[in-house]
Amino acid sequence: MKYALIGCGRISTNHIKAAVANNLEIVAVCDILPERMQSVLEKHGLENDKSILRYTDYKKMIKDNPDLQLISIATESGKHAQIALYCIENGVNVIIEKPMAMSLADADKIIALSKEKGVKVSACHQNRFNIAVQQTRTALENGRFGKLSHGSVHVRWNRNKDYYEQAKWRGTWAQDGGALMNQCIHGIDLLRWMLGGEINEVYGVTQRQFHNYLECEDIGMAVIKFANGAVGTIEGTTNVYPKNLEETLYLFGENGTVKLGGKSTNAIDVWDFADETDKDKQNKGLFEQTANVYGNGHTSLFADMIYAIENNVKPYVDAVAGRNALELVLAVYKSAAEGKPVKLPLKECASLDFTGRFK
Repeated sequence: MKYALIGCGRISTNHIKAAVANNLEIVAVCDILPERMQSVLEKHGLENDKSILRYTDYKKMIKDNPDLQLISIATESGKHAQIALYCIENGVNVIIEKPMAMSLADADKIIALSKEKGVKVSACHQNRFNIAVQQTRTALENGRFGKLSHGSVHVRWNRNKDYYEQAKWRGTWAQDGGALMNQCIHGIDLLRWMLGGEINEVYGVTQRQFHNYLECEDIGMAVIKFANGAVGTIEGTTNVYPKNLEETLYLFGENGTVKLGGKSTNAIDVWDFADETDKDKQNKGLFEQTANVYGNGHTSLFADMIYAIENNVKPYVDAVAGRNALELVLAVYKSAAEGKPVKLPLKECASLDFTGRFK
């Protein structure tokens, strides 16, 4: 399957690694900075591969290569939607890094156009493929938790000034959002997915405590009322000193308690069920080794997307999943800005609605 990458920044190495692992034919890479294309290819020993074309204009890349079947988009977040819509319009299937878009209007356009064009879209929430997460999801789908009481996600990470100065778009309302939209959206996706998906109400608080050179928040907390009666809480921050501490997900049901931990929900810290089996004993203490906080899930997400394209089925993490995660982050932003609970579903909301929030 012929593949190309648009955007060769921090996360792009995971995309190239996944493409190589899945035997995709890497036709081209694209970035406005040629040195970044060189850098990501070097990391995978591909810098001298003359068959991989290099572009600084993604539209030209698509025009020159009409047989492209899959493109992944790993640019700054504010560009995701416009690039995705162009790819879809030209009949190319896309994997979109999180967040899928910066506004619900753009997310809805992506969903609608992909249906119209018969194109597959996968939102890159790769942590759904973590072994620990998959084991938890299986237990949930098999009813082992019984009635869900509540759950919580804690993303306690560190991002310093050096990180933000690597790319001027970081921490801006137009191109990135704050800690919840960038660093915490994976955990937020997992929480919504695990606790039933449908939400009635969100109450959020956001602050900018230490990163006064950013437009957006560095700490966000929220309480979520799910339609099925479960309650969720979110704590997301980049203020933890001196380095990343953890990303944890807790689920509490009448017959089961699970805590996923590690740096990116890649470990099972607690696994207790009323009807314990031999497999449960194996799950206790499960730890999936990862090279970085992004985990190993990109390779599995790519494999799933390839399968979806070849068999004309829905990707495991589709565009609606991407919209759901985006909607929850925007709901927290809206509630925090207005100082009151927000009802879901949200019809219209965008990160730019909160411009000047912390001035």
